[in-house]
Amino acid sequence: MENKILFDLYINASKEKVFDAFSLPKHLDNWWTLKSSGKPEFGSEYNLNFTDEYDWYAQVSKVKQNEFFFLKMINSSPDWNPTTFGVELEEMDNGTLLKFSHTDWQNNNHEFRHSSFCWAMLLNGFKNYIEKEIIIPFDERN
Repeated sequence: MENKILFDLYINASKEKVFDAFSLPKHLDNWWTLKSSGKPEFGSEYNLNFTDEYDWYAQVSKVKQNEFFFLKMINSSPDWNPTTFGVELEEMDNGTLLKFSHTDWQNNNHEFRHSSFCWAMLLNGFKNYIEKEIIIPFDERN
């Protein structure tokens, strides 16, 4: 049975601003990674670096500017490797509805449950980064 992490999050900002904050390395480093690289173009490779031990790679598997952005893990931990994560964006009256998904988890184990909790915390930080320009230092992120 496939396990999925799913969250809907309202963000008081334009789809363009939300898309850029989720897909551009200069923003990823302010709410998620220690350092990253990549371009939001189909097939582009992203380096998602958290530490020397967690220096992961993903490939853009689905992208449409300001609409959706998904990364398929290609070199990470055994639990993350088969997974794909990303967002779909929907314009709302007062901002953007971000529909987050992280799919293809093979096991409902500690890593899956821990990652689900971390995504909830990170996405809250993501919302505060966009709406309030709050940057949580990397070593204080979950």
